[in-house]
Amino acid sequence: MKALILSVKKASYSIQRLIQEYESAGHVVDVINPLRCILDLTTGVPYVYSNKKRLDDYDIVLPRIGASINAYGLAVIRQFEMFGTPCVNTVEAVMNARDKFRSLQLLSKRQIPLPKTSFASMSQYTQTLIKRVGGAPTVIKLLEGSQGRGVFLGETQKSSEGLIDAFRELNASFIVQEFISDAQGKDIRCFVVGGEVVASMMRVAKKGEFRSNIHRGGTGILVELTAYERAVALAAAQAMGLNIAGVDLIRAADGPRVLEVNSSPGLEGIERTTRLNIAGEIVRYTTGPFMVGHATAGPS
Repeated sequence: MKALILSVKKASYSIQRLIQEYESAGHVVDVINPLRCILDLTTGVPYVYSNKKRLDDYDIVLPRIGASINAYGLAVIRQFEMFGTPCVNTVEAVMNARDKFRSLQLLSKRQIPLPKTSFASMSQYTQTLIKRVGGAPTVIKLLEGSQGRGVFLGETQKSSEGLIDAFRELNASFIVQEFISDAQGKDIRCFVVGGEVVASMMRVAKKGEFRSNIHRGGTGILVELTAYERAVALAAAQAMGLNIAGVDLIRAADGPRVLEVNSSPGLEGIERTTRLNIAGEIVRYTTGPFMVGHATAGPS
C-alpha cells in the first residue's frame, strides 16, 4: 500500500506518528506540502505534480489540512479526487467542517443537539443576535478558526455588543452562541475513525480561561462517554461526511451539545491522555478494504 499525507507540517507530532505507524505496518508513505504542488489541467486528464514528479501512483490520500490552509490546498484534494485517488476526507467534507456556520447548518438539519446560534450581516441586528441566544454572556466565534483562535467571550451585554461591533468594523464573518455555564470550562473531544469513536478525552481550561483547547493551555483527562454522547459524536461526523474527525461536545444540564467538528484533529493531546494508538487506528482504517476505493462523499 502506498499512502500520501497532504500536510504543511511534516515535523509535527501527528504527522510523525502517522509516518511511524504506516511504516511499521509495512506501507510506503510520503508527506507532501499541498501548497508546493502544481496542478495540471488538460482536457479529461488532471494531474498533480511535486518536484517535477507526477503524483498518480498512490492508493490513498490522507488530507491533514487545517483552517490555516487556503483554497489552493483544497484544490489539490479536489484534483486527486478528479483522477480517482480515494481521499480519506473529501474536499467537500473538509470545506463543510471549516465553515463553522455551514457545519452547524448540516448538524441542525440532522437534528444533532447544538448551542443556540445566531448569524446576521446587518449592524442593526446586534442586540437581536444577543437576545436570540439567551442574552449575555455570549460566545462569539469567527467562522474560520482553529485551536481556540477567533473565539471570544462576551461576559456582559455591553462587552458582547462591543465584540460584535468590532468584528463588523473588520468585515469579519462570525456567529453568536449561547454560553453554557454547565460546561464549567470543560469540553469533550471525541476522535472518530471509520464510523467508530476510537478515543475520547475531557479538556479542562486553565484558570481564568473559558476555552479548553490544549493549545490554549487546557489539560486533557480521561472521560467515559455515555452511549448517547457516543451516538451524537458519530452522527456529527457522518453529517459532515467525514471518515476521520474530531467532534467536540460540551455537557449541558439537558444533555450534550456539539460545538465543532474538526476534519484534521491533532493526535498529540489525545494519544498522551488516553495512551491509545490513535495513529495506528487511522493507518488500519485507511489501508483496509472498507476504505480503499470507497471514500465517503460529503453531504449535499
